[in-house]
Parts: sequence; structure tokens; C-alpha cells
Amino acid sequence: MPTFTRPAISLQQAVAETPTLAHLSRLATESAARLAVLRPLLPPALRPLVQAGAPEGDAWTLLAPHQAAAAKLRQLAPALQAALAAAGHPVSTLRVKVAQPLR
Repeated sequence: MPTFTRPAISLQQAVAETPTLAHLSRLATESAARLAVLRPLLPPALRPLVQAGAPEGDAWTLLAPHQAAAAKLRQLAPALQAALAAAGHPVSTLRVKVAQPLR
């Protein structure tokens, strides 16, 4: 039986050639850029714990590790939205959710 081998391609090439993966890659890049803007504004203890969710139009979600962190992020939301707007990433809605633990 003949075997056919496909030439290996890089991950970047696969992402670029697949519309769905390219879209997901753009969302992840945009979300990471937004989080980089906010990290300096977060309390030092929260900086490594807060995760970025996917951007959804003019809304964006931050994921907090627990309720106390979520409450603090909600307090900071107006300042965080202002910083995002100043950096060229305006969001009309900044959602804060508690991340579900991995099982």
C-alpha cells in the first residue's frame, strides 16, 4: 500500500491558512494586548491571577480567581475602561466573572 506524506508546516502557517484559527489568533492577540494595558493598574497581588477573556465586539471579560478578586476588579472597572480607551482599546462593557476551577 503506498503511503503519502504531507510536508510539515509551521503553526503560524496553519493559523494563517485556516480562517477560523486566524480569527481565534486575532482575538487572543487583542485580548492579551488589552490585559497588558491593565496589568500595571491592578493591585500587585492580583496581577498574576487575573486572566483575559475573549473580546466580543465592544465588550470584554476579565476572569478573576475568586469572588474577592472579582469585587475588586468591579471597583476598578471605570478606571480600567478609561485606560483601555486611552490606549486605543475602547470597551463599552467590561465584564468580570469568576473563573471556574479546572477539574
